[in-house]
Amino acid sequence: MDTQREPLPYLVEPAPGFGPHPAYEELREQPPARVRMPYGQEAWLATRYTDVRTVLSDPRFSLAETAARDKPRVRQETAGSCGLFTLDPPEHTRLRRVLARHFGARRIEQLRERAEEIAEELLDRIVESGSPADLVGRFAVPLSTTIAGEVLGVPREDHHRLWTWAERRLAGTATEKELRSQAEEYSSCVTGLFELRRLHPGDDVLSCLLRAHDDGVITKGEVSALAEDVLVAGFVTVAYQTAGSFYHLLVDPSRLERLRDRPELLETAVEELVRYVPLNNFILPRYALEDIELGGVLVRAGEPVLVALASANRDPVVFAGPDDLVLDRAACPHVGFGHGPHYCLGAPLARLELRVALETVVRRLPGLRLAVAEEHLRWKTGGAVNGLHALPVAFEAAGGAPARERSGRQVASADGSETGGHTNGA
Repeated sequence: MDTQREPLPYLVEPAPGFGPHPAYEELREQPPARVRMPYGQEAWLATRYTDVRTVLSDPRFSLAETAARDKPRVRQETAGSCGLFTLDPPEHTRLRRVLARHFGARRIEQLRERAEEIAEELLDRIVESGSPADLVGRFAVPLSTTIAGEVLGVPREDHHRLWTWAERRLAGTATEKELRSQAEEYSSCVTGLFELRRLHPGDDVLSCLLRAHDDGVITKGEVSALAEDVLVAGFVTVAYQTAGSFYHLLVDPSRLERLRDRPELLETAVEELVRYVPLNNFILPRYALEDIELGGVLVRAGEPVLVALASANRDPVVFAGPDDLVLDRAACPHVGFGHGPHYCLGAPLARLELRVALETVVRRLPGLRLAVAEEHLRWKTGGAVNGLHALPVAFEAAGGAPARERSGRQVASADGSETGGHTNGA
């Protein structure tokens, strides 16, 4: 059993065209490799599906240990936190339980009508303006920010500001000085939001956190950290997932046509797209609490292990034809939302948003196609999440079926503009 090998450079960037790095195919044929990050310790890299699930679920691999270690990382700074991403059970379980009610499948299903309404309003504006249109700035971003903002209890006028902050937080390009400035900006903004929710409590996440604090369930620091966790995960990642999904449908028009002809495939298409689109560039390491055999290597106590979700989701041992996008794939046990105790809390909401986005755009924009050559698309690089700067599309003038009757609530676009009547933010 191997214990050490000459480390490889970590595969930070995806392949051109928004796919997993081609080196993963070779790495899956071998035991976990040693990798060298730009900063922090060397680490083991798990690329096979079985190994990835083991690291994410076995309690002998600790996420909390990252707080006391020089963890492997892609940038110099080490941002501190006391939220869900830095804890193990039972502390992690205690904090997760505070938010669980707001992200359960039954609660999220109650948001379907509102999500459909927001998507319809955004498509109304796109159809009115005419072809071409940017599906990132005019659809994916405002859809995600409006839904997440309303779930959180953030007034509409703050949606764009929080999107900008969360996107910069994940970009990975800020200096230490800029990170401190961003932290101060976030703290000031969230303090104001909590003051607003204190005066006008509701059935939203921020009000829920305040009640949990008043009841002595969580500390003041945990209130802020949990709000940050939800903001970062809820605003940016779902928008990028939506945009990436449309990219993969548009580069092969037969995929989009199949979804248009067979809308009953939406449910399986959502799961397949989450598997297929390599959203995360980097997942926080887990530290071995004892010597552990993993996929043919011995991970010593105190050594970190990184997991490659994009590689696990293309493992041919689990997925037949893993590099094919199969919209009617019968079984799709992907790890796109993670696995184990840290399985994505917002997975039901992400699934809802992606399904609503696919259904609405396919129905409302006939003849949908890329408005620029594929090689002209620009990708965000170097950050924690893969994404497109823009996705210009063209479509026929008909515009599909009209939107449903409005509730009067506004929808903010990526540039802060808005539509509709009043908001229920306060």
